[in-house]
Amino acid sequence: MTEHSTALHTDRYELTMLEAALRDGTAGRRCVFELFARRLSGGRRFGVVAGTGRLLTLIRDFRFGESELRYLRDEKVVDAATVAFLEDYRFSGSITGYREGELFFPGSPILTVEGTFAEAVILETLALSVLNHDSAVATAAARMSIAAGDRPLAEMGSRRAGEQSAVAAARAAYVVGFGATSNLEAGRVWGIPTMGTAAHAFTLLHDTEEQAFRSQIEALGVGTTLLIDTYDIPRGVETAVRVAGPSLGGVRIDSGDLPIVAAEVRAQLDALGATSTRITVTSDLDEYAIAALAASPVDAYGVGTSVVTGSGTPTAGMVYKLVARQSSDDAWVAVAKTSTDKASKGGRKSAFRTLDGGTATSELIAVADGFEQIATGAQHPDARPLQVPLIVAGDIDTAHEGPVGVSAARAHHARVREELPVQALALSRSDPAIPTVYVDVA
Repeated sequence: MTEHSTALHTDRYELTMLEAALRDGTAGRRCVFELFARRLSGGRRFGVVAGTGRLLTLIRDFRFGESELRYLRDEKVVDAATVAFLEDYRFSGSITGYREGELFFPGSPILTVEGTFAEAVILETLALSVLNHDSAVATAAARMSIAAGDRPLAEMGSRRAGEQSAVAAARAAYVVGFGATSNLEAGRVWGIPTMGTAAHAFTLLHDTEEQAFRSQIEALGVGTTLLIDTYDIPRGVETAVRVAGPSLGGVRIDSGDLPIVAAEVRAQLDALGATSTRITVTSDLDEYAIAALAASPVDAYGVGTSVVTGSGTPTAGMVYKLVARQSSDDAWVAVAKTSTDKASKGGRKSAFRTLDGGTATSELIAVADGFEQIATGAQHPDARPLQVPLIVAGDIDTAHEGPVGVSAARAHHARVREELPVQALALSRSDPAIPTVYVDVA
């Protein structure tokens, strides 16, 4: 595979459809594909779009080099004419979509991909693999952020995910409010603050817990966080304060009945004069465990498995469907699947969020036969437009990529989350917080 190529992150049927379309002459028809979720996975009340900036870079790298083409020839995946087409492949169409960090609901046109059938259809798997994963993580992480309130969150789940998924998960969690990650590659590539001190292995390496604490403090200073539950927690707290003094930065608890243990540790720290020492808890936290600790004297949370796996919902349930195409006489035709439980709505969409006093009331989706965007000022003065251009005639808007794009997505999410109605903040399974309303525009 050529360096950085993402071309074979593709399901085979996309290329076999391409071959058939090239043979019958329909490959050049202009088409509109849409990426959306029919429902919110896991009974969530809202979803969060994440991965857009990553996807744009991956589309730039969607090139068939000699290695990829040789594989297609050797394995007889497609015929020679299709290989020749792919040799010069560059996406030259346009993509509009929701900004990264934006909220989404059932039917939200998260991405709208316009181009020829040939160039748009083969982006399906790449787009879905990125947005389904990252949006699932972001949605779970946003719920954790809501549960945590003003207390900081750190992502530390790299050991519970694939090596590339771990980096993507750290990025998605940061977009929605996590303040740091343990993953150094995520820090290097995306500019996310990194954190980390020591694990139980470091304590077990030394002859005594005191020796381990002294070594860590000598290396990292008294502002470090000491892991106090390798052996006996009360003894660990006493040793930590005796070694570091009352200016010890923090202690971490990774086991036990956390509400009870946190209260006991806080009382002990205060009694020893370490009143400013912060308590961080870890140990298989999810949004429900974080919410249960709201009244406990906890200062920060570290979340691992639950955040990188979407807290039990590892995919956002998004699909990529053809919703409009040109006919043989160049007229536009809205198309849609009508299968039971999998029906979709044809036609290109323009999406808006209606607001009442700054609070979201509906996801308004205009379906325009002539593909003309409705004017919000004329028809819906209190609606916020949700779509922005991401790629125009093959040119990618680089503002969405890299660390700058991540920072912009994080700031955008913080703004739009303020629009959620109060019922959206509950953690229980329920219907979406706002309804999706379709409006046909002549």
